[in-house]
Amino acid sequence: MNQTSPTGSSRRIMAAMFLPLFAALLSISIVNVALPAIEDSLGASSADLQWVLSGYALAFGMALVPAGRAGDIWGRRRLFMIGVVLFGLASLGAALAMSPLVLNAARLFMGFAAGILTPQVIGMIQQLFTGSARGRAYGMMGTVIGVAVAAGPALGGLIIDTTGTDFGWRATFLINVPVTAAALLCILLWLPKPQDDDAAPGAEAQAPTGGQPQGILRLDPLGVVLLSLAVLLLMLPFIQFRSLLGGLSAVAGLLVLWLWMLWERRAGRRHESAPMVNLKLFALPSYTLNTIVLGLYFAGMPAIWAVVAVYVQQGQGQGALIAGLVTLPSAAMVVLLSSRVGRAVERKGPRMLVAGTVTAVLAMLLLSGAAALMATPYGSLWLLAAALGVVGVSQALIIPSAQTLSMHDVPEQMAGAAGGVAQTVQRVFTAIGIAVVTGIYFSVSQEQGHQSGIVIATLVIAALMLSSVAAAIFAARRAGQAGPQEPPGPQEHRGR
Repeated sequence: MNQTSPTGSSRRIMAAMFLPLFAALLSISIVNVALPAIEDSLGASSADLQWVLSGYALAFGMALVPAGRAGDIWGRRRLFMIGVVLFGLASLGAALAMSPLVLNAARLFMGFAAGILTPQVIGMIQQLFTGSARGRAYGMMGTVIGVAVAAGPALGGLIIDTTGTDFGWRATFLINVPVTAAALLCILLWLPKPQDDDAAPGAEAQAPTGGQPQGILRLDPLGVVLLSLAVLLLMLPFIQFRSLLGGLSAVAGLLVLWLWMLWERRAGRRHESAPMVNLKLFALPSYTLNTIVLGLYFAGMPAIWAVVAVYVQQGQGQGALIAGLVTLPSAAMVVLLSSRVGRAVERKGPRMLVAGTVTAVLAMLLLSGAAALMATPYGSLWLLAAALGVVGVSQALIIPSAQTLSMHDVPEQMAGAAGGVAQTVQRVFTAIGIAVVTGIYFSVSQEQGHQSGIVIATLVIAALMLSSVAAAIFAARRAGQAGPQEPPGPQEHRGR
């Protein structure tokens, strides 16, 4: 079912895809304001709270590429439904947890389930939409991402302030249960079921050829193990072991990543469908360069939500609800702009990407200035909120543009794995950025107070965002010099 113009059917399809994605992304940001309540209710230690955050991110990052590849092989709709069901069950387990250990086990399971469902969304957009409709779908995806990240703290603060500490933090997980139930119903009613849902597009229709793997070997088990281990070793230093042990872990992660690449190249020589990720994918400049732009953006920007939440509550003595409300202008700008950007990305994508990265730098400078004014009679939290609105503008420009441009030349049969790789890059860069920025914030805050902490942290993010500006300019120039790229692998493309 390829859509080139918006219809009621395409809107229903997007609702079915994006409802569980919203819940999965909301669970990343909503928990930030719930941590103090979890600490009081369960007697959780600082290490327990760290794993409430990092366990989800770690499991999420490790599942993305294998799940994307599995969807390419055995049917994205099927994997999507499995991920949605598991996410709902894990959320219920988190809401009912009576100890930090049980809560963190549930959070790991939630992250794993989110990692299963997320790459299927990208694969299904490639599969079900073409032309300008695909840009609109990615624009709506950008809206979902921006709103989930920015509105999560406000929703969490509202729930906790109105329902009390103990039930409040549980409700932040419990809301996923009816959301995923509704999403499952929408999937069953509205998401097209391919006739060959148990086969990769363009792959199973062909007779097996020499060297082509069969059964579970099609998932490339050794490739799955190597890449999952590499992601684990690379992320651990930034979410848990910030020490010499963490440094050794990162070095080991790079070594395992190199081994994975050697294995994938060897598997690809044996048969084109053998590797989990066909490394020819990275020969597509549109995919590689725009994935890098998104990765560099995520290396800095997500950290601002953690910094602002801490600053408003600990530095300004405000409650969780106010900390969340400060982020709402960002969500509002994403809602207003993302779909428009998606509609225009076919014509103006590279230019909007450059504009978005420049706007991100400007937003951090404005936020730094607004934070500095907090020490004067002219300061106000709503100035911070206005600056965060500019962050929303940058998100609306960058995410739909980079996502659409990165997948433009990727063949459908590789879409899930390609989306998984891109999402994994974002998760790893996010973990690194949050570790660096929050580490700087807390270090400066201990010495000079929260005021100096947020000013320095926002300037650091602005410096990090300059790298995304440079990458976006380079990607835009390459896009202007080259036409559409020849995709790797089989050329058959079938809308299902």
